[in-house]
Amino acid sequence: MAAKPNNAIYDLHDKPPFFTWLGLSLQHLFSMFGATVLVPLLVGLNPGVALFTSGIGTLLHLLITRGKVPAYMGSSFAFIVPMAALMKTIGYPAVAQGIIAVGLVYLVVAVVITFTGTHWIDRLFPAEVVGPIIMVIGLSLAGSAASSATMLNGHYDWKIFVVALITLLGTIAFNMFLKGFLGLLPVLLGIVFGYIVAMLFGLVDLSPVAAAHWFQLPNYATFIGHDGFHFYPGAVLSMAPLALVTLSEHLGHLMVLSKITGHDFFENPGLERTLAGDGTASVVAGLVGGPAVTSYGENIGVMQLSRVYSVWVIGGAAFFAVVFSFIGKLSALISTIPGAVTGGVGFMLYGVIAAAGLQVIVDNKVDYSKKRNLMIAAPVLVVGIGNFHLQLGAQMDFSGVAIATLLGIILNLVLPKVAASEQ
Repeated sequence: MAAKPNNAIYDLHDKPPFFTWLGLSLQHLFSMFGATVLVPLLVGLNPGVALFTSGIGTLLHLLITRGKVPAYMGSSFAFIVPMAALMKTIGYPAVAQGIIAVGLVYLVVAVVITFTGTHWIDRLFPAEVVGPIIMVIGLSLAGSAASSATMLNGHYDWKIFVVALITLLGTIAFNMFLKGFLGLLPVLLGIVFGYIVAMLFGLVDLSPVAAAHWFQLPNYATFIGHDGFHFYPGAVLSMAPLALVTLSEHLGHLMVLSKITGHDFFENPGLERTLAGDGTASVVAGLVGGPAVTSYGENIGVMQLSRVYSVWVIGGAAFFAVVFSFIGKLSALISTIPGAVTGGVGFMLYGVIAAAGLQVIVDNKVDYSKKRNLMIAAPVLVVGIGNFHLQLGAQMDFSGVAIATLLGIILNLVLPKVAASEQ
């Protein structure tokens, strides 16, 4: 098949043949599954509902963006601390109200942008800012991948290291030496290969699969408690401001997607639609018992590796997420994928996001002999990768990625075009 001008094998609206479509969608499902179910497990929510809301949220996002943005919506890590605290004290009704408030913040910002336009995006995000921010989005996840690839129950384990390394090397080999149908599925094949290796090392526990039911209705919940509706302003105030964090991540992910696909999503369908899609997905999640959702870097990495940007593939992954949320044994089987495998694949997925940022810098010929460009990139990279975060109280934590994004924007606006020593 001839590659498109943007080097895509399947572009935004290309529909792959059925079995190819099936494999590509499962690849996206497996890539996001671990992180999406980890959030509810850490907070105390139902993983089945989280899987359901990730699928429904993605389908809603596709609908609202008119099928023009290949973004997968998974459980957001930004709200773990307040959600966990609220679950221990009040319960899910309070969490739900906070999540709905987060979604409403997105919708309000979307309305504002509808009237102000998006022309200001180019001024805030030139190449010298975009490149380092995209690199930060990928490399900030490196520590998580390394931890998954070395630690077992809080302790270093050489078997985890070996399985992760073999998984990584297998994924690289699948990328380099396979072609045709199998060449489109390097991440899925890497996960399956790593899973088999992990089984040989005794790292896979299949007892949850045996214990799970074939049909299992997710444990839905809502913002109304057993004794009726009560408003929890504290929950709203503890979670809604964190939408500022995920808003910056939304912009970063949209920049990455625009770069790797060759389509300007800020212009078409427009930032107001992508924000509305994200916000609506979180509102719906809060209405049925799931965590807040956001676009996933794992799936962006899959697209970068496979050069498949089809919204049909993303929609297929969302469909499978909804179906699997009702099939207990299937979701239990995927949940048994050990961290060694996801960490090994993560080394590749997160790295290709960082490489996309590097490509932005190269393509736009950003000159780092100029002090201005250097003064923007240097702190952005270190602040973001080092997670120099701002914690305001016990429940509000602005991540290093968010701080780095804001820092890059401010430096770009205030620094002179030429340093005094260069004049």
